[in-house]
Amino acid sequence: MEKNQLRGLIVKAQSGFFTVRTDDGLVVCQLRGKLKQGRATGDIAALGDKVRITILDDGSGVIEEVEERKKAITRLDPRPQGEYQQILLANPDQAVFVFACAHPNPKLKMLDRFLVIAEKQKIPAVIVANKIDLVDDARNIFGLYERLGYLVVYVSAKRGDGLDELKKILAGKISAFAGPSGAGKSSLLNALHPTLELETAEVSTAMNKGKHTTVTRELFALDDGGYVADTPGWKSLALWDTTPEEMDAYFPELRELVQHCQFSDCTHIHEPGCAVVKAVEEGNVFRERYESYLRLREGEK
Repeated sequence: MEKNQLRGLIVKAQSGFFTVRTDDGLVVCQLRGKLKQGRATGDIAALGDKVRITILDDGSGVIEEVEERKKAITRLDPRPQGEYQQILLANPDQAVFVFACAHPNPKLKMLDRFLVIAEKQKIPAVIVANKIDLVDDARNIFGLYERLGYLVVYVSAKRGDGLDELKKILAGKISAFAGPSGAGKSSLLNALHPTLELETAEVSTAMNKGKHTTVTRELFALDDGGYVADTPGWKSLALWDTTPEEMDAYFPELRELVQHCQFSDCTHIHEPGCAVVKAVEEGNVFRERYESYLRLREGEK
């Protein structure tokens, strides 16, 4: 590598400018022109990408190379010239889904959708049940996900419950935070890392939902190592390349049952000899999760 070149991590992306964290500090960069040649079918550089940069005389930099992504959280952006894959976060180690126990009430169908996206993109998922101070027993709401094998952390950003456990889970990893407005993502991040001072929005009591406060895509460095990114947009993520026939593969409790169905092309809706329908009827599969499967199979949000 040449003398004035460094490797680093994109920790902020906004309007074609990328802030890269290197061993020598932060450098604001733009893409080298040659990287932009030809018609791009997706983001060339994105938050979480590892890059090689050249430092210019004025202290700014240019991105010379973007290392191959191990994985990415992508969103399809339909454009007149063709489909374009927008990268919400490159190289995430895990997705952390923050849902409030109350105020606003948790939309578990939305959580199921998020989990399917994480399963499809092979990103380990962590569920954070926030605002446990507002309910008698949060496990009555989120306990079923523990029984499915998902890691669920019960926290209160207000009281501090569960924050030490969450810190350990986040340490040394790149984590994508996602969840509905008002769930307390920014409050949680502020509690974990007080110097962030992220803007938070009060939850509207009339609409029982919050207002989005995140504008710039940014990775926030944690004291114990690792980064977190508030990644809005999961709600609008379309399962654009998912066929109805493969949906059962993204429900852990269903994919082991499929092989026992009488028909290899079983839709798990009405066929005789369906192992999935039988498991639901016998109480071995949560009916709420089965209903989420049916909704997502039909393409509903």
